[in-house]
Order: sequence, then C-alpha cells, then structure tokens
Amino acid sequence: MIYHVESVNEFDQLISSGECLVDFFATWCGPCKMIAPVLEGLDKTGELKEVKIIKIDVDELPPLAERYGVQAIPTLLYIKDGKIVRQQLGFLNKNQIISFVDKN
Repeated sequence: MIYHVESVNEFDQLISSGECLVDFFATWCGPCKMIAPVLEGLDKTGELKEVKIIKIDVDELPPLAERYGVQAIPTLLYIKDGKIVRQQLGFLNKNQIISFVDKN
C-alpha cells in the first residue's frame, strides 16, 4: 500500500514496525515524477510484498526531510522497525528498487 503522509506523527507511526520504503519527493521534481509510476506499479503487482511505500513531499513536511538529512530528491530510504537500513539518492528503475529493498 502507498501512504501519502501528511504529518510527522503519522510517519512515525508507520515506520515504527515492519518494512518501509520511504520516497522523499517534490511535485516540481522531474526524476520524482519518473519514479512515482514505478512505485505505483510495484504496489499494484505486490512485488514488494509486505513493504509499506511511504511518500513524503519535502515542501509539505520539511521537518522530516531535515531529520533524515535529505538535501536532494528523490531520496529513498529503506527502514525496518524504525531504523534506517539503506539510503539512495536519485531515480531507480523497478529492478533497482526491488534490489534496494531485498539487499541483505
């Protein structure tokens, strides 16, 4: 499922347990517009299984971007049980996103 987070509290609750793929984006960002349909496709096909896809608009929630040191977008975070496992800057295609999440 894709979550469009609207508050810091909502975000903190979502990441507290389980696996999350967090997409920091902005509506004016070209590469962000390219990655959005890739994430939607992964959600529809269920290829990320139990991973919550969380979208954060950096213009709407700057405190979260600051918390994670996001200085460029898109930035992806893979978070497990509230802890950052990996971070990636820039556009990733479908297979790269799957590898990013599944990497041991």
